[in-house]
Amino acid sequence: MDSMVRGASLRGLPELVDRLGGDGAGLLAQFRIPPAALESDDAVIGSTAAGRVLETAAAGLGVHDLGLRLAGQQNATVLGPLALAIENSPTFGDALDTANRFLFVHSPALTVSQIPDPAGRPGVVGLLYRGTGEPLPPQVVDLGLGLFHRIIVLLHGGAYGLRSVHLPHAPLAPIDSYTGFFGADVRFNRADAVLRVPGALAATAVPGGNQVLRDIALAYITSHFPAPGRAVSGRVHLLLTQALGSSPVSLAAIARLLRTHPRTLQRRLAAEQTSFEAILDDVRRATAARLITQTDLPFTQVTAMISLAEQSALSRAVRRWFGVTPRELRATGDDRFR
Repeated sequence: MDSMVRGASLRGLPELVDRLGGDGAGLLAQFRIPPAALESDDAVIGSTAAGRVLETAAAGLGVHDLGLRLAGQQNATVLGPLALAIENSPTFGDALDTANRFLFVHSPALTVSQIPDPAGRPGVVGLLYRGTGEPLPPQVVDLGLGLFHRIIVLLHGGAYGLRSVHLPHAPLAPIDSYTGFFGADVRFNRADAVLRVPGALAATAVPGGNQVLRDIALAYITSHFPAPGRAVSGRVHLLLTQALGSSPVSLAAIARLLRTHPRTLQRRLAAEQTSFEAILDDVRRATAARLITQTDLPFTQVTAMISLAEQSALSRAVRRWFGVTPRELRATGDDRFR
């Protein structure tokens, strides 16, 4: 069965095709995509059709950077209700975590996540954009990674320290089309689509974030869009977030709250391609980033509030997560991380 994607993912495409000398309405009709679906926040279309319409338009117009051009005129609103939660996140790390957990609301065929830097540089991490099934068509990759980059720029209010970009395909257009769009070096025929960014970006505050709006958006998403195959990991994530710093955060303790055996919980998390340790690490990372960058709490208190036994453990964890010390992370206003 073909996966689905919000019709808004193609928002602006007919108008762009018209400006480039094509027939935008005719293009949609060719693939039986209702024009109204692109303006709706709820309508979905087939992922395969969405990919084919982009590839067909690019080839027919001879405009091979079409995905980038479309990304350049979109913003987070194409993500529907997820946009509100992302835009009102306290930090960029929280925004990424929200996108990682809830991108299925936009399309179960897509994922974003943080990975170690593909180039192995200290203080740099990768932001990975990938499909959950077959490899994504090149124009879809350009559109998706381009939009990922554009959303970060818009949230940050400008350049965010992008080191370079990796794309899994050969150049579709002149290379300066890519470097001009991203404002950084672009490397092709790599394993994955990745934005290489400063590790400390995750701890940087999102300007203008409103926690009340974020809570409303997340409550709406979790009540209206149950995650396919991710019920257990989502509940573990929520329970750990609530327990951190005040209640036991062991596997056994969370298993008791879920009324299941620890080994059963481990197996169910493994079936969702995660683990208790990985979820706990994600929760600690997001909480530590918020406490270190948005409060003046002593590091000893931060250590206790993320359920670590010693401050040295906090130092090791922060360096692993962000490539800097806790003290350097607290000073992320430094231009090195902008």
